[in-house]
Amino acid sequence: MKQAFSHDPEHFKRYGKSFQEKIFQSFLTDNTWTLQMVEIMEPGFFEIGYLKFLTEKYFSYQDKYKTFPTLPVLINIIKESLRENRDAVLKDQIIDFLHRVRSNPDVGDLAYVKDQTLDFCKRQAFKEALEKAVQDIDEGKFDVVVDRMKNACALGMPNTAGHDFFEDIESRFTKVNRSACPTGLPEIDKKDILNGGLGKGEIGVITANTGVGKSHFLVSLGSEALKRGKNVVHYTFELSENAVGLRYDSNLCQIPSNEVVERKEEVIEKYENGEFGRLIIKSYPTGSASITTLRSHIEKLLLKAFVPHMIIIDYADIMRSTRKYDSMRHELKLIYEEIRNLAMEMNIPVWTASQANRDSANANVVGLENMSEAYGKAMVADVVLSVSRKAAEKATGDGRLFIAKNRAGKDGILFPIKIDTSMSRIKILDDEHMTVNEAIQSSNNSMKSLLKEKWKEINNS
Repeated sequence: MKQAFSHDPEHFKRYGKSFQEKIFQSFLTDNTWTLQMVEIMEPGFFEIGYLKFLTEKYFSYQDKYKTFPTLPVLINIIKESLRENRDAVLKDQIIDFLHRVRSNPDVGDLAYVKDQTLDFCKRQAFKEALEKAVQDIDEGKFDVVVDRMKNACALGMPNTAGHDFFEDIESRFTKVNRSACPTGLPEIDKKDILNGGLGKGEIGVITANTGVGKSHFLVSLGSEALKRGKNVVHYTFELSENAVGLRYDSNLCQIPSNEVVERKEEVIEKYENGEFGRLIIKSYPTGSASITTLRSHIEKLLLKAFVPHMIIIDYADIMRSTRKYDSMRHELKLIYEEIRNLAMEMNIPVWTASQANRDSANANVVGLENMSEAYGKAMVADVVLSVSRKAAEKATGDGRLFIAKNRAGKDGILFPIKIDTSMSRIKILDDEHMTVNEAIQSSNNSMKSLLKEKWKEINNS
């Protein structure tokens, strides 16, 4: 009976050496995914000695330091470990593999490898359970065999049954560091409103009418993240990469956009003396990029050791849906759901923008009902900020910022703002915010005063 399992059955050979090597390379490129695999993957699942060895070291480092080692750190760990190992063949195999990884970091088929790894783990777990079951059956340990099979079947399932309300009461009162990314507007980053900014895994939306300043607002959010040492990926579907780059130059260096080119040396000096995160700006033609396109681009960045801390999409309404519907609003809702999934998977904040409908052009306040085409977009978002500016206010830069939706704190409040489009900067003029009704009343009173003055002028003439 033992002889029947002395070699691998054909169906266990589906994932060979190349695939298993790509699994380990995927560990190096996507730490968020790898953290999920730590609970599932056993180093012994690898059939290749050097991959078992490397995985043991990689996982042990994470278990000790609660973070994964970079490739250079891992190489140093391996060097120290190999000094005590007399297996010359293993040493040569590890050196050869790591050399190939460094010279060609592109995994290729990364999405497929990650998608199939759970199936690989299940197969290896069953294989291991079957091999051990042979000896257990010979020894009459039938209950052990059943347990082994159950454990193999449960691989990949959640480790907990959920939050036991009364038993797990302490966990609800443990102070959690939200680790939010501030907007740079202290008045709305306050604890009772955004509680520090947009949190990891959350999606924020800026909604406004055409030409009001959505793109400038997004640049200001990205600039704030850069000032705090965060890495930002900015996707643009209307402007060129250079045009967006100049807006960042203008904001970070506080130089009007039409003067940036002439003040090149000043800009370079600012970056040399300052400490900023990294910024990648990537443009795609309008309507050509889907969430799959963005994922592919991010995976390439991860291969180059660029780990984003914030993603900005300018803007989601003009992305391409991965599925076609008869109704545009269903496609838009799907796009926002896919963006939210991306934010949650990568555990980083994502800011995007949404076009407001025509009715908002002369509105004092732009609300959720003004989000063009799909109210469902607002349902997906964690934070919705709207910006309203009437035509007469564009020259002065005056406007209103309305917190239309906010899962982290207060919403339904309005702030007077100043928008400097020459430097993509947003400033709240007064933290004494108003409610919507107060804003409308204030606007009506201002209009009445203006009409009275005009009436006096006519009578006097």
